[in-house]
Formats: sequence, structure tokens, C-alpha cells
Amino acid sequence: MSAAAYDRDRIRNFSIIAHIDHGKSTLSDRFIELTGALPEREMAAQVLDTMDLERERGITIKAQTVRLNYRSRSGQGYVFNLIDTPGHVDFTYEVSRSLAACDGALLVVDAAQGVEAQTVANLYLALENDLQIIPVINKIDLPSADVEETRRQIADVLGLEPGLCVPVSAKTGEGVKALFEAIIEHIPAPKGEIEAPFRALVFDSFYEQYHGVVAVVRVMDGAVAVGQRISFMSTGNTFEVQQLGWFSPKATRAETLRAGEVGFVLANIKNVSDSALGDTITLASRPASKPLPGYVPVKQVVFSGLFPLSTQQFEDLQVALEKLSLNDPAFIYEPESSSALGLGFRCGFLGTLHMEIVRERLEREFGLQLLSTAPNVVYEAILMDGSSILVDSPNDMPPTQKIDHINEPFIRCTIIVPDEFIGNILKLLTDRRGTQKSMEYVGAGKVMLVYELPFNETLFDFYDKLKSASKGYASYDYEHIGRRASEIVKVDILINGQAVDALSFMTHKQNAYRRGVELVRRIRKQVPRQLFEVVIQAAIGSKIISRERVAPLRKNVTAKCYGGDITRKRKLLEKQKEGKRKMKQLGSVAIPQEAFMEILKVD
Repeated sequence: MSAAAYDRDRIRNFSIIAHIDHGKSTLSDRFIELTGALPEREMAAQVLDTMDLERERGITIKAQTVRLNYRSRSGQGYVFNLIDTPGHVDFTYEVSRSLAACDGALLVVDAAQGVEAQTVANLYLALENDLQIIPVINKIDLPSADVEETRRQIADVLGLEPGLCVPVSAKTGEGVKALFEAIIEHIPAPKGEIEAPFRALVFDSFYEQYHGVVAVVRVMDGAVAVGQRISFMSTGNTFEVQQLGWFSPKATRAETLRAGEVGFVLANIKNVSDSALGDTITLASRPASKPLPGYVPVKQVVFSGLFPLSTQQFEDLQVALEKLSLNDPAFIYEPESSSALGLGFRCGFLGTLHMEIVRERLEREFGLQLLSTAPNVVYEAILMDGSSILVDSPNDMPPTQKIDHINEPFIRCTIIVPDEFIGNILKLLTDRRGTQKSMEYVGAGKVMLVYELPFNETLFDFYDKLKSASKGYASYDYEHIGRRASEIVKVDILINGQAVDALSFMTHKQNAYRRGVELVRRIRKQVPRQLFEVVIQAAIGSKIISRERVAPLRKNVTAKCYGGDITRKRKLLEKQKEGKRKMKQLGSVAIPQEAFMEILKVD
């Protein structure tokens, strides 16, 4: 269906959602291939995963949109606006933003693995957006595929109609044409009035060097044409539309975007702050009376400091963070100063994978060299006077004597695992201070565990330990359930009696001694020997819990004495000892940047 033959009833806006590695991106490839959106010579695996990071890690990080033309069995032309979404739990916000622009969703389930933890979570996201769900059983070409068992799990665990399930193989293309027909039959056409004032939801955006901000929108009502002036309803800023179009998957220009369509808007927007995700665009000459609902602001749960290795790159880092936050609004940042690391930024993320991705994108896309501090969660300190403050950095924690108690964030995690590994998983969750809420069988030999545990216990190596304990078969998803009182302590690292702010951390009291000993030992190996003794300590308040010593360099001051009175040698040694004592009082310990990088590495 061409732009000239616009018919809103023959538009279908839908998303593909699934657990990680269940075949979303491969299914998108078959959609593009079978509709002829790209010539065969330009087809490649994971066409919509455009970032190097996505291809290297084999995951989708950014949701991508593509417009496809399809002619049905009855001969009618349809437009499919497909949005391929991430599967990892850290990018749930990316999924929820994409679903707000859709009318339906394809819920992909692996025929060999069945329903997994994030399958359930993504289904709930789609239902919250009131979307029509089509269950898709993928990978039916595998020898281990069990279509009937997967169909039963979709009915029993997800509560979806098993008769709606469409079996496909995204790899071979089997069943994809039948899926096209199911999309036409079951996913409703977009609502909205073409004659109403223009309203479009900004659900994604990115920055291009020569065009400025590119806003990706879903038009809800009305229409917009090149040359018209548009207004962002949250700021009131107006711009003239320079280009309109859609991705198919290459950028294709259009003169008009109408109600129900998904496309991009270029309007010479130079400042990143002028375009916010969830904002409503309307016409300046005929503005809408009220904006679209937009998005619930996301809450960052993991915080870490980012510091440039070279002080000359501080301004470059600031510009890079500003541009990246346009494309990924799920992280926040604010300036931070450290006596050890200099000027940098305190950044908030949705999880540790999200933190790693943001850091790698900053280094690759903007050519920066960065050092990040250990991640920590947001604690709530309840003070003696009854007031409370949120603490996202150990250095902001009030003195111990002013604190009544500390609340730490808890999560409810869902783990689906083969029953042969259940003992290993239960031990891991118990060691991480978890509390079991339920355990039930959800299929042949598969168990679904629901546990509540502190979020801080999952930050470092929980996912790796989970995969190791289950030989890679466990799936994991979580949701935040608020904060609860815990015995949280702040551990300071002292070098010759002075606290090093970059190395302080928060942890539960039962883990403080072990982590303090480990960190002090690691620091001792990295701090070079000085002309005086260096004492490294871990302390909780005024209590020292661990101590290591770096011996001083020693010059042989008695080398010139060839015998004679022993008192002369003693005098020289006492003089050297006194000199080292004074040097220790006046000197500061030199810790090279490389040592900090090694110390701050997360095991």
C-alpha cells in the first residue's frame, strides 16, 4: 500500500516481544525478507540490530521500527509497522515505550524451551497497554521442539487461548505467511481521527550530526506535512518540519504522516533538551487541546560514578552523556567530584547490564576512555529525628550516630529452571538472603520459583552464578517491591588514616568483613611501595575490620660503615627511622590511575 493509497483500516502496528534469545530478531529478518523490503543481496542476520554491541553480544539493546508492505491472500495491500524490542530484563523500559505505540503484540515462545521468566513479564507489559496478543511458537524446526507442550504452557501459565497459537520457524520461514494472515485478522487497525487536530507520540529519538534530533513518532490523530510548523506540548517550542518519512528499513521520505502511521520527523531540532520521549507533537497553527498520556517516569535503581581517564575529556564526556540520554532516557547523570579520581558524573541505570552498555557506547561512539566506580543501589536512611533521605552514593551517607536504621530495596524474582537443578538454585537464593514465596511445576520437568531478596545481592555475580548452578538453563526476571529495614553498614577504606571516597561501599553487615578483607588485600597488591610505610584499613565507623601493610623502601644507610663502633650504625638507623616518621606525617600516598582501575574492577 503506497502513501497515496492511504487507508487507516489496512494499517497494523505491532511489536515482537519475548524472552531473550527466543528468536525476535530472526523473526524480524523473515518479515523483512518475505515482504521484499530489502533486496536479497542486502539481507543479513539480525538486520534491525544495527549497533556493533548488539551483534557482538547477540542481544537487542535498542528497539527498532520498520515499515513493511504486504499483500494478503485476498489480494489487498496492508502496511505493517513492526517494532523489534529487547528481551533482557534491564531493557524492560525500552519495551514498554515501544508497546505504547502499538495496537498488538506477537508473544514469541521457544518451542524447545517453553515459557520462560521474561515471557511472563513481557506479557504483563503488553496487557497493561491493552494490546491484542498473538502467541507465536517459534523454532519448530528444532529436533527438541515440543509444540503441544509449549501450547499447553501458553494456556496454563500465561492464560492465553491455545487456539490462537501460530507455529513458525523464524530460521526457515515456515509458517510466517500464516502469521501475516493472523496479524491481519486479530490485531485491530489503529484508532484516531484524520480530521482531528494533529497529535503524535514521541516514542524514540536519536541524534544525527547533520540533521540534529530525529524524533520517531506514532501519529494518533490528524496529519502533518513537510513545511508545517509543529509544537512540542511539554515545552511549547516550535519548529518547521524539514523531512518526514519512515524506516523500511532504510529511511524513506514522505510528504505527509497521517493518523495510525509510524515514522520520523526532522525539524532542525539542534538542542537535545527540546525533544523528550513521551512528549506530544501538535501543529502550531491548530494545536490539540490536551497532550497524550506519555510515559511514567522511569526509576533508576543502580548508580555508579563515571570518570574520564584524562581531565581534558571531561567536557567531551558531558556532551556525550547529553546526546546519549536523548536516545536512552532510562539513565540519568549529575556532576560529581572525587578527591581520588577528579571530576566526573554520578549516573543512574536500570541494572548492571544497562550500566555496561552505556559505558561501552560512550567509549565506542564518542571515543572516550572511562573509569567507573563499583555499582550500588539506592538506600533510604531513616534519621533519629524521623526524617529520611535517599542515598545513591556511599559518600552521601550521614554519620552513623545520626541514623536510626537503613532501608534497602527488595525485589521479587521469578526463576524458571529444570527440576534437576532445583537444589543448586535454592542454595544460591538462600545464600543471597532470599525468602521463598512459591514453588510450582509449570511444565514437564520445569519449576517456577518466586523469591524475595535484596536487590544489592544481585548486582555483582548473581546472574553468572545462576547460570552456572543450572548449566545455563535457568531464566530470570524481577520486579521491585519497595524497601525494607536491613542491617546495612558503610565500609570506608583508609590509606594511612585518610578515607578514599572512591573506594567506600555499602553492604549488609554479614558481608562487610569478607568484602572489606578482599578489597584491602587487592589494594595492597596494587599500591606501589613508598619511602614510608603505607597502612591500608577497612573500617565501619571507628571500628577497623581489616588491615594490611605495604612495607617502605629501605636504603642501606650503614653500607659505608666498615666496622668500628656499633653506636655509629645505630645512630644512622635511628636518624633514618625518624626521617621516615616525619615523611609519613607530611607525605601523601601516590596511587597511580592503573591501580584504581584494577581496584575498582568488579569480580
